[in-house]
Amino acid sequence: MDYLTKTIIVISILLAACSGNNKSVPEITTEDLTSHITYLASEELQGRLPGSDGDMAATEYFRDQLASFGFTPVTGDGFQEFEVAANVVAGDNNSMEINGTPFTEGADFAPVGFSGDGFAESEVIFAGYGFDFQHDEITWNDYSDIDVEGKWVLILRADPEVENSMSLFTDFSANRYKCMVAADKGAAGVLLVSGVKYDSGDQFEKLSRGEFPVPVPVLRVKRELTNTILEKSGFTVEELEEKLNSSRMPVSFNTETVLKASADIDQEMITTRNVIMQLKGENPALAGEYVIVGAHIDHLGTGGASSRRPDSVAVHYGADDNASGIAAILEIAEYIATQKKNSRTIIVAAFAAEEMGLLGSKYMADNLPVTPLSVNAMINLDMVGRLKESRELQAGGAGTSPSFREIIYRNIDTLSFALAITDEGYGPSDHSSFYGKDIPVLYFSTGAHPDYHTPYDSPDKINYRGLEEISTSLAGLIIDLAGTGDKLAFTEAGPKQGVSRGTRMKGVTLGIMPDFAGNVKNGLRADFVTPDRPAALGGMINGDIIKSINGMKINNIEDYMFRLSSLENGETITVEVERNGENLVLLVTL
Repeated sequence: MDYLTKTIIVISILLAACSGNNKSVPEITTEDLTSHITYLASEELQGRLPGSDGDMAATEYFRDQLASFGFTPVTGDGFQEFEVAANVVAGDNNSMEINGTPFTEGADFAPVGFSGDGFAESEVIFAGYGFDFQHDEITWNDYSDIDVEGKWVLILRADPEVENSMSLFTDFSANRYKCMVAADKGAAGVLLVSGVKYDSGDQFEKLSRGEFPVPVPVLRVKRELTNTILEKSGFTVEELEEKLNSSRMPVSFNTETVLKASADIDQEMITTRNVIMQLKGENPALAGEYVIVGAHIDHLGTGGASSRRPDSVAVHYGADDNASGIAAILEIAEYIATQKKNSRTIIVAAFAAEEMGLLGSKYMADNLPVTPLSVNAMINLDMVGRLKESRELQAGGAGTSPSFREIIYRNIDTLSFALAITDEGYGPSDHSSFYGKDIPVLYFSTGAHPDYHTPYDSPDKINYRGLEEISTSLAGLIIDLAGTGDKLAFTEAGPKQGVSRGTRMKGVTLGIMPDFAGNVKNGLRADFVTPDRPAALGGMINGDIIKSINGMKINNIEDYMFRLSSLENGETITVEVERNGENLVLLVTL
């Protein structure tokens, strides 16, 4: 065998060995990303609705994939189970009777989703549109000449300008808002009826999940039944609607009709679960510090109220939202596991019930298996699969640590991506839950698109090459955060609060990030209190449970927003909070 032949054989062996080694070191590939998304966003998983078979299959897939990469459960089997309200349904105790004549639930009347449970027998008072407000251009009080204490209050839905989307009445016309006004006036219950101009079909709406109850029973009633209630007054619903709309003046009176009625709403609870797995840190001195990498795994099932096509019953695949984030994390996790460069422990999480109000991440943040102070950073991926020609990659939360901008620029090539960096730690995704625990957070997304929350968010629409590039860059960033560098300092950046119905005229705010998930009953927890804003200046701290404002009870976030709507900037109010089992009264100047 001559020298040249020997050389060729040696080179061939070396090349084969290198090729073999490459095959044993997983890379982030479009093929693997496609495989993950094709399964997660498949017809088989039926849109991954929380608690469904598809949800269970998706979380099991995620856990098992991580286990195959060498990740282990943080606790137990890697699942963190919790219950959520999947639906609200009419209970067994809905009834209505006038002068001994019973009426039929579903045909004549129906409870509304935000109704409180209860029974009342009393006269019915007609209170027009149920308004009581003052505005620069309009003042309207339907209660000025009537006493509704202990009575059923009959209210027209909507407002006199239903055709005008910019109407000044809009802030006061929501059904729940009107029912809170009536409850504050002492009403025993509320009847809601649709005028013919507002709803010619007079149809009952389906009960909607996720509506917090008001303090009194609330029933929708058909116009025909309502005209029976109004019979002694000489008016019909149609005539009252016309009178109110044309005069723009309150019309209220005693109907002299006594009503016996009750409302009963039940919540159907289901069990869903987060997935929480870990890759132990390689450095014993730093393995007790953590980097959390998460994405929500749930979607909308076959539609529902959150769908942008609410009338369609079709699988909402959620390929971008958020199978893309889950797929990216799986590829990143597999890659990082082979590198063995993580000095800190990496916790990988799939959050359940994000679409229901960040419920899974809130549950994990409230029940962290590690201390918040030991977490170096939390990285959230939500909708990273539609990188556009502009190549814009959103990076939120950069202001939550002074080191983040440097880390972002060190790991993400600005020649490859058009970075859109924002500072706020609070936003409409799961990182918000951890920001409220004083943990530095980063949030990555390629942004919304017309297929968002529709059946058209399908695997064929994903930019897999772009997702591969994003995943590769984020793998480097996560390895950086899990390395031997100093632990990140946390800085407050936000919260960035949206403008809500009932507050957008005055812009009144306490300066808190409330517990949107409603984890606390009979109160509203302040998950984050912004420094130098009214609540903080008045002495409120993170975790305080708001029980009342100006002596008016607050049971949930809807009550809180309603109370704020009646306040003025510059006004000093009393806020009762529960802190460590004690009730305190704070003076807060808005």
